[in-house]
Amino acid sequence: MQFPNWPIHTEASFGYLRQVLESTQWGGFHPIVGEFEERFARYQHCGHGIAMSNGTVTLETALQAADIGPGDQVIVPAISFVSTATAVSRVGATPVFVDTEPYSFNMDPARVEEAISPATKAIIIVHFGGPLADLDRLLPIAREHGLTVIEDAAHAHGCEWNGRRAGSFGDCGSFSFQNGKALTAGEGGMVVANREDYAARIRSIANQGRRPGHSFFAHFELGSNFRITALQAAVLMAQLDLLDEQIERRTRNAAILLEELHGLAGIRWQEIPPAVNRNCWYLVLGRVDASALGLSRDQFAAALGEAGIPCTPFYPHTLYQNPLYRELPNRVMPCPVAEASIGDAFWLPHRVLLGDEQLTRELAAGILRACERGRQSSGTPAMAKQS
Repeated sequence: MQFPNWPIHTEASFGYLRQVLESTQWGGFHPIVGEFEERFARYQHCGHGIAMSNGTVTLETALQAADIGPGDQVIVPAISFVSTATAVSRVGATPVFVDTEPYSFNMDPARVEEAISPATKAIIIVHFGGPLADLDRLLPIAREHGLTVIEDAAHAHGCEWNGRRAGSFGDCGSFSFQNGKALTAGEGGMVVANREDYAARIRSIANQGRRPGHSFFAHFELGSNFRITALQAAVLMAQLDLLDEQIERRTRNAAILLEELHGLAGIRWQEIPPAVNRNCWYLVLGRVDASALGLSRDQFAAALGEAGIPCTPFYPHTLYQNPLYRELPNRVMPCPVAEASIGDAFWLPHRVLLGDEQLTRELAAGILRACERGRQSSGTPAMAKQS
């Protein structure tokens, strides 16, 4: 099976790049940067966008702009990429790790409520794999306790909860444009926000503490240079032109794939709440029941790999099990679901859904064949399909 490569570019990319290359400003002050900021913020239903060099410093800057620092605690899920937690540590605050729901892969609102203490100042809500976390339960908890809400939407470009897009619910949303993301320039990130005061402070911190209307050499915040380049913005303009069609294609193919695999016993696919009316399908996530499938998660992932189907056997540990958190301050709530998912969860990358219908049906058939071959090689009897 020949899955589409990622990233994908078109001839339009060269047109946007030419605008920059033929100018005298290739850095962050080219007008195309502001154009992309405005366009992406509007796309995510927000009034303000601040483009930055990556999706890690976006989180750090959002926390700094909210005055989160030493003595403060920030609630984060036990399952995410490491920057969700290290951003908290890098501003001097303490991450508080909470458990995830069994099949949504997103943070469990009940566990969030249990983790709140007088020191809790913020919550980072990760939308894992694309589908948004349960905002109908999480946002009221945050409001009741006066918490700053940062949406880590690195997986959720264009995704919606009841018609409203990721990043527009909290005080701000953080996006990544890293090479594997559904919208990419190789590297890059953006904070989107609807609060003008908060957005202005984030922009100032990311631009050496400058403020509009003042001298280039006047600095009002302890900031740094997190600006994106005009070349990255040019690539992202072209990529944004493609995003809606790619989301629609992945959505169609995901429906075909899951229908074709409906009878495969032993895999529980990611639960997507009905309120998620638009999913970019950044990841196709599932958990393996080894007794029903006849294969362990690792055997399943290896069988798919041998069949040429890219499959990642999830993270090797929770965030708090990373070596750096043996030393850095943190607080860990009981996380039995997250710890179990380390041993039985997996994902397929979004590029497997970017082919045509025939390729998607071949993918489903390939998964079924790979499972059968894996069982045969392990000496496990063939499993019956679910009715």
